[in-house]
Amino acid sequence: MDLKLLRTFQVAARHLNFHKAAEILFLSQPTVSKHIRQLEDELGCELFERWGRAITLTPAGERFLKCAARLLATSDEIMQEFASWQAGYASRLTIAASPMVARSVLPWVLQTFHERLPQVEVVISVIVSEEIPQALTSGEAEVGLSRIEPHDPRLTAELLYKDPVVFVAAGKMSDKNPLVKATTPKSGTRKVNTWLSALATYPLITHNHPGYWDDLLVAVRKLEPRVRTMVVTQVDITKRLIEEELGVSFLPLSSVQTEIQQGILQELEVEEIELPITSSWLLLRTDHPLSAGAKAFVNLAGEIKTTLSDMYFNPALKQKGPPKKHS
Repeated sequence: MDLKLLRTFQVAARHLNFHKAAEILFLSQPTVSKHIRQLEDELGCELFERWGRAITLTPAGERFLKCAARLLATSDEIMQEFASWQAGYASRLTIAASPMVARSVLPWVLQTFHERLPQVEVVISVIVSEEIPQALTSGEAEVGLSRIEPHDPRLTAELLYKDPVVFVAAGKMSDKNPLVKATTPKSGTRKVNTWLSALATYPLITHNHPGYWDDLLVAVRKLEPRVRTMVVTQVDITKRLIEEELGVSFLPLSSVQTEIQQGILQELEVEEIELPITSSWLLLRTDHPLSAGAKAFVNLAGEIKTTLSDMYFNPALKQKGPPKKHS
């Protein structure tokens, strides 16, 4: 069976529009119609009901769509495996990582991994922590890097590193901002007075990270009952809003360390309440043997535990951030 006919059918069935399928596949509409007719002739049944320009799937079309999806997925997998072999890879390791882990520590961990096992092709699937257990149990990924400890008997969770939460505001504030101290000719510096002053001036951006916001808000409201809040569900958007002086927030240090070093954001000391400490976890399936690549990655994770812990709790290393290379 010609795979190009299957692919044309799959796209046409997804959009129920031959013209749209032609645009997506860079084909002419008559060619799309020809592909569908050829496939219907080969199968001996109609796949679409045609009502003028409108089309719908027949029962046979709905059934065959699932078959076509499996055939194309298998074909794509085979071609990917062959392409990997041609590129010199002997095996593949798929890692499901939360956006924060993928952005902060994963790059320099991967640098060392690639140096040690250049023959292993690494595929990174960046998904929210809540979806990582499903990716592991379904076999879509072999290793998980999550910001949430799972409670699934099919998985093991090993603490990778702890990550303190800090209070951050914009690093560069406008002259009109009431929190900016007067600039002195000698120092030329401008600085927010206190985190409570910032909290009274800006909305507190919340629920951008799982796990700590409910209890933290209770503690904050005891100090500032009238605090204004703004829910933003992504850390990256939160940082951008803070940079534009549209809010302040409590964020894990690993997510803002680079911006603090660059002066884009600033950390304000909080003494009145105890700030939470978040964690990152290495997740594995308990009922599935690890590939050689996965074993090597787990061993490397064990080696870097101390480095990662010092990175966020050792004052000297805290200023430097992740090293460019781990040896």
